[in-house]
Amino acid sequence: MFLLYAFVPIFLLFVLFLIFTVVNARFMLVHQTKDAGKAIRSSLEEVYRSYHEEVNRMAGLEQVIEFTDTRRNSPLVYEEFYNFNNRQRVKSIMHILNKNGDILASSANFSPESSDNALKAVILRMSRAQQPMLAETNHIRFSHDRYTVYTFAKEIRRTGQIIGYLTYQLYEEDFQKLIFVQNNEIAVVTDQHHTIIATTNNIVRGLLNKLTLEKGNDGYIVINKGKYYGSETFIPLAQWRIYTLSAIQLKNYTYLSLVVFFAAASVLLLFLIQYLARTISSRHTRAIDKLLYAVKELQAGNMQSYVYINSGNEFETLADQYNRMLARLNELLARNEELSDLRRVSEVKHLQSQFHPHFIFNVLETLRYAIVVNNKVAQDIVLILSRLLRYSISTEGNTVMLKDDLNYVADYLKLQQLRFKDRLSYTMNVSEEAMGALVPRLMLQVAIENSIKYGYKQKESLNISVNGYVTDRDLVIEVNDDGGGMSEERLRQVREIILDADNQTPHIGLHNLHRRLVLMYGERYGVQIGGVPGEGTAVQIVIPYGKEAAYV
Repeated sequence: MFLLYAFVPIFLLFVLFLIFTVVNARFMLVHQTKDAGKAIRSSLEEVYRSYHEEVNRMAGLEQVIEFTDTRRNSPLVYEEFYNFNNRQRVKSIMHILNKNGDILASSANFSPESSDNALKAVILRMSRAQQPMLAETNHIRFSHDRYTVYTFAKEIRRTGQIIGYLTYQLYEEDFQKLIFVQNNEIAVVTDQHHTIIATTNNIVRGLLNKLTLEKGNDGYIVINKGKYYGSETFIPLAQWRIYTLSAIQLKNYTYLSLVVFFAAASVLLLFLIQYLARTISSRHTRAIDKLLYAVKELQAGNMQSYVYINSGNEFETLADQYNRMLARLNELLARNEELSDLRRVSEVKHLQSQFHPHFIFNVLETLRYAIVVNNKVAQDIVLILSRLLRYSISTEGNTVMLKDDLNYVADYLKLQQLRFKDRLSYTMNVSEEAMGALVPRLMLQVAIENSIKYGYKQKESLNISVNGYVTDRDLVIEVNDDGGGMSEERLRQVREIILDADNQTPHIGLHNLHRRLVLMYGERYGVQIGGVPGEGTAVQIVIPYGKEAAYV
């Protein structure tokens, strides 16, 4: 059954191949024959135009007129002729005759008597026709059995009187070279009387050098029982017709050889297809078995059930996609696990900071003095502290609007101002667009705590500025202080701690925040820190604006 299915398309392909071969051969035959005619016409038009113009020019030259009348200046006449003749693809012989037909000058080394008589006949026909110029077909033999086949003749006049004649005879062999075109079998050039000027094959010559072409019933030209496709083109200026002929019959053995070759190739192809089908089927079966086994292992919980197929086909692509999917799944699981750990650490850290003994002690101590001195301030402290503790222990959602987190920061800084008095000041410059952004809860707390914790080490007063804006598609939050800053070495260490995925140091605040942002939004987001010793520290937090976290 498989061989039958394979044989049908091969047989159809064989039929289409034969049809295409025949049609393409005929098309190429017609195309090449017509192209050959166009090429020959272009060349012959140039030849005719050049000689037509040259004969008119030459017959009117003063040197030619002077020579014909007085026999002087012959070198100048020959110089003019050879300058022209040497540039032509079809060479010629020049003759200057007196009005009686006697040769005065000739570029031929020797002119037999027959050629002299032929020239006189040309002049006689010009006189009878009363034409100042004549162009005609004539077969004239010159020395060394060289023949000319076309003659241009022109009267030479002085003061309106005929004093002689100028003739150019064009060589047959140069015509034949010119009309011999590749991919064309027979080319023929005739005049308006169907007299052959030149041909590449004499089988078309009839009586009196006339072209004889016989058309069959199918419209093709028949020559010696052979069929030819013919194309005809016309040169109006010269009244020449150009025939290009190409044989249309392919030998029977050509078709037979094609049939035998294709039949043998088809049989070989059938067996080859059968062998390849078995081999490919076996490989595909093994590849499918490997994929099924890997999927079953994955269903059983084996997260390392990778599969390796080196088949170089779509099964290898499928296996690669499966492996990438599994690797991505493992990466997501690892990230979610790390994110959960970081959240647990952060929550513990937040709880510790919320009820930090020193912080609570300082606030309560300030409250005690305020109750005695100013009840209104004491009330404000109680309200701020209650809002601060309520927000920090809230479990409603992992993300909040930035304006809510900034309110928490403001409350925190207000309580710290009660402690440090005029030694602590802060400013917030956040755009309206940034205020509506969603951010992780308590995202700014670590940076604010660090500014207060380390900012007073070298200075008595501290100013903290919080700036927020949206650039491109990112939200940028900057926490700057004018505290003591850090040395370059310490700054380098802190940056390494932040970027270290497996931080084992006790400094976990900025590190945890950075890892949390990377896991939530991707590698291009997170925390950056900078600063100048003695001038302060700058912390920049970048997250995507308006984008949900990638991991929850």
